[in-house]
Amino acid sequence: MSNHTSPLIVLLALSMCPLLVSCDSFPLRKISGPVSTPLFNGENLDGWYADVPDADDGAEVPPSFVVEDGMLISKGTPQGHLITEGSYSNYQLVVEYRWAGKPGNCGILVHASTPRRLYKMFPQSIECQMYAGNAGDFWCIGENIEVDNMTQRRGNPDEWGVEENQRRRILNLTNDSEKPTGEWNQMVIQCRSDTIQVRVNDDLVNFGYNCSATSGQIAIQAEGAPVEFRRVELSELPTDATEGN
Repeated sequence: MSNHTSPLIVLLALSMCPLLVSCDSFPLRKISGPVSTPLFNGENLDGWYADVPDADDGAEVPPSFVVEDGMLISKGTPQGHLITEGSYSNYQLVVEYRWAGKPGNCGILVHASTPRRLYKMFPQSIECQMYAGNAGDFWCIGENIEVDNMTQRRGNPDEWGVEENQRRRILNLTNDSEKPTGEWNQMVIQCRSDTIQVRVNDDLVNFGYNCSATSGQIAIQAEGAPVEFRRVELSELPTDATEGN
């Protein structure tokens, strides 16, 4: 028997070396999604300010927004808005909320700008409605947005508008997306370029396009009923929907 190694075996061994090196030296990369940033830190209202007309001129009124037990609470009254200090565009906003008592009215405003634009109360914006039973409706507050089936969902076109006493409400797409009173709901709002998509508990409840604003502040309403928020979280989105979710 010969003690010499076959040239063929040597060639096969050498050909495998690059493969072994590449597997050890270049591990698989994990693909990560957008980085989320809490807008509410669970401790205080840093990064926000309140605009409550009843508190003008130093009037002493109970706070409309407080932090208790790690939750941001909209007391409902005095009515007003809690507004982010920063402005945002091309983002996903995740809000988890529940009614603290009898359900009623509240909302999340996106692309907010001019304060007290309507009724000396509401900042110019698009409202993503949270009113119990109507979560996901759009309300046009000095800004406009379009949806499919506009006449069916907004009414008489001659009455459409973004000012007081005009048809500013655009109905959502579902009737049973909200959870029973006391249970947590999740609202996910995606603002990408001139579109706004709203999901409630994973249901697509509204989608609008040709929005007249594409950036602005974010606001939480105090509008009559107490609401508890345990999560208000923001993450960036690519401008082009084909670049990611």
